[in-house]
Amino acid sequence: MDADANELPQDAQPEAPPDLPKSQVEFFLRAAEKVRTQFPNTPGVYLFQDKLGRVIYIGKAKNLRARAGSYFLKAAAEDSRTAQLVLEAYDIDFMETESEVDALLKEARLVKDIQPKFNRDLRDDKTFPYLQITTHEDFPRVEITRTPQSSGVKLYGPFANVSSLRGALQVLQRVFKFRTCPLDIEENDDRWRWFRPCLLASIRQCTAPCNLRISKEEYRKDINRLRKFLDGGRKPLLAEMRAEMQEAAAARRFEQAAKLRDEIQMLESLEDRGDLEKNEQPEVFYLDPKKGLAGLQKVLKLDFQPRTIEGCDIAHLGGTETVASLVQFIDGLPFKPGYRRFRIREVQGIDDYASMHEVVARRFRRLEREGEVFPDILLIDGGKGQLGKALTAFETLGIKPPLVLSLAKKEELIYVMGRDEPLRLSRHAFALRLLQYVRDEAHRFAQHYHHLLRRKRTLGDS
Repeated sequence: MDADANELPQDAQPEAPPDLPKSQVEFFLRAAEKVRTQFPNTPGVYLFQDKLGRVIYIGKAKNLRARAGSYFLKAAAEDSRTAQLVLEAYDIDFMETESEVDALLKEARLVKDIQPKFNRDLRDDKTFPYLQITTHEDFPRVEITRTPQSSGVKLYGPFANVSSLRGALQVLQRVFKFRTCPLDIEENDDRWRWFRPCLLASIRQCTAPCNLRISKEEYRKDINRLRKFLDGGRKPLLAEMRAEMQEAAAARRFEQAAKLRDEIQMLESLEDRGDLEKNEQPEVFYLDPKKGLAGLQKVLKLDFQPRTIEGCDIAHLGGTETVASLVQFIDGLPFKPGYRRFRIREVQGIDDYASMHEVVARRFRRLEREGEVFPDILLIDGGKGQLGKALTAFETLGIKPPLVLSLAKKEELIYVMGRDEPLRLSRHAFALRLLQYVRDEAHRFAQHYHHLLRRKRTLGDS
């Protein structure tokens, strides 16, 4: 459905199809004018919404005005791929990005979170790849992975195109001669002196630390040069390769020149990557949910292993509008259909305690009214004060609460209902890491759509 090849021609004029229902004609013309006058000619994502403000389709574009405008032609309403979308859409909005790569990554993130009905792709758990360099080994390895480690590594990415990344890695290995194997090599283990290196050592693409042919210090110098290149210091190498390519072309060694040209393009493609924080993929950094749940059962002294956890967070948009998010985890993993967003209605100004009281009351009043099962654990973002306000909401409703916890930032203390002193767990404890995942996901979900939330268009009325 989303193809920039179908962008709006410059001389095309919006035209409502003759058989379009009258209720949709007004939207069609109003939205077309909105795209023409408000959408920029820059990369970004566009979002179609229905009458209830629900996002029903998300697409990316290298030119927002041209791409979004292509839906307001007669052909879009007649095309089987877009006809039903045109019938159900009521409004359109956009989020601008800095580059086409950012647009691609943001589209994927939004589709995974919102699960719009007309998006068939990107709804699964497939993630974008990273380039990972280990930092804790005597001889660091370099690899491409979709499941990066959360510590002991230097990460670059996520990358938009894994094929280009693989090609660039091969070029980098010829230059910096690092290893990509999974071996656990220690410098002081003499057994490695009798190990037979792989073919990469024979063709001089690896310095063979597996045979101790290079010292730890010299190998790390190569890795540091690689990291300097990846961190932005690539101009000298690219300039050298371009000069070599021009020299080969001048000498009519066209095959060598073409090979160098392709290698330069592969290295330049390393720029087509997202920012680790801005293009966060939180699901790829959490490990072993079963251990997290078992850890919670142990540290909280529960008679059963919890299965369902809900997390709440409060966010302020532009210092004026207050919103709340609720995320749901089942068996230690995010359950996106259970996510909810709330616009705070009853609190004037910025008051996190009162806002938390409101959102907890609204959530559990509805669950009680509809006979729904409560979560095993409700996690509140904050300290003892936020926990107290959440418990007050249950008292006001006369409802028995589930196990309510709050997780304070910085010190990462866990406050538990009915206990005076907070729990302090190891930073590496699986139980704490699971709670941090839930807390951080609630925060990300509240903040991720700040542009749209400010316009009051994707807020649910849960």
